Parts: sequence; structure tokens; C-alpha cells
Amino acid sequence: MTAMVEVVDEELVRRVQKGEKKAFDLLVLKYQNRIIQLINRYVRDPHEAQDIAQETFIKAYRAMASFRGDSAFYTWIYRIAINTAKNHIAARSRRPTDDEIEMEVAEQFEGENSLRDQETPEGILLSEELGRTIQLALDELPGELRTAITLREMDGLSYDEIAEVMECPVGTVRSRIFRAREAIDKKIKSLTG
Repeated sequence: MTAMVEVVDEELVRRVQKGEKKAFDLLVLKYQNRIIQLINRYVRDPHEAQDIAQETFIKAYRAMASFRGDSAFYTWIYRIAINTAKNHIAARSRRPTDDEIEMEVAEQFEGENSLRDQETPEGILLSEELGRTIQLALDELPGELRTAITLREMDGLSYDEIAEVMECPVGTVRSRIFRAREAIDKKIKSLTG
């Protein structure tokens, strides 16, 4: 039975290498649950596991031309999934946690009387300047990032709804919103200095 599976996989891989995208869709359908389960053992978050699995399949698709068939397709994509999960964990450990960010923000605002009391002329001026800075940051964002952050923060859409509107995967939406927030935060930090 395993030999038959490998023959079918080899044929699908050959078809993908010849440019047939639907053949890759079949490979994704065949292995996506196993890859998600594998990745979930590393990250223990179903949403992150799905995002990492998606990234795994994107990497595999892009590298398909270099797949020589020295090992079974599943073994090859399994390695890509493991490496992608490990890279994700390493990147996550370099980022501050949400709690650290919240504490940092709380500490910054605790000492800023002008931000607490918005009714002072200084507070009103700072608020207006902050609004202009945010708008400028939004205007400077690439189109996909601006659309994603606007749909999320101003229209209140869920990630799934944004993915549907933008016709892209939820993982891509999350990435775009994250990058947009980062760019806006940099502008705000330059204002608050």
C-alpha cells in the first residue's frame, strides 16, 4: 500500500513540476491534516499551527522544482514543516509577549500626565498630532496592509471576514495586520520619542 501511495505522490509531483497547480492542491488536501497535527505538537496553538502549515505548503510549492524524489514527498514536506515550525518558535521567542508590551505601555502612560488629562491644551494638541501621525502612517502603508488594518480596526471585521473580503488566507491577513501595526507603532514612537 505504501508503495502505491508513493507512486501516486510521485505522479502528482511530476504534474506540479510541469505547471499543473491542481495537482499541488491534491497533495495539500492529502497531507494538510497530518502536517497541522505535526506542527501543533511544536506550537500547541491550533491557529498558529494552521498558519505555519500554510507557510510550509507555500515553501514546498516554491521549492517543488528542486524536489528530486530522493525521498518520499511526505518525508520532504515533513522536514519543511519541522524547520518552519522551529523558525517560527525562534522568531516568537525574540518578540516580547503581549503581557510585556502591555506593561511597557502602562509604564509609559503612567508617567505622562498630559496623556491622562486630554482636556488641557497640551493634551488636545498631542491628541491631534497623534491622529495626524497615525493617518500619515496609514497613508504610507502598502495597499494590502492599509486595507487589512482598516478593515480590522475601523470596520471591526474578524480575521475570517477580512480574508474573505481580500480573497487571501487568514494567515496572510494576520501577517498584514501585524506588519501594519508595527509600521504605525514606529511612527507613534517617533512622535512620543
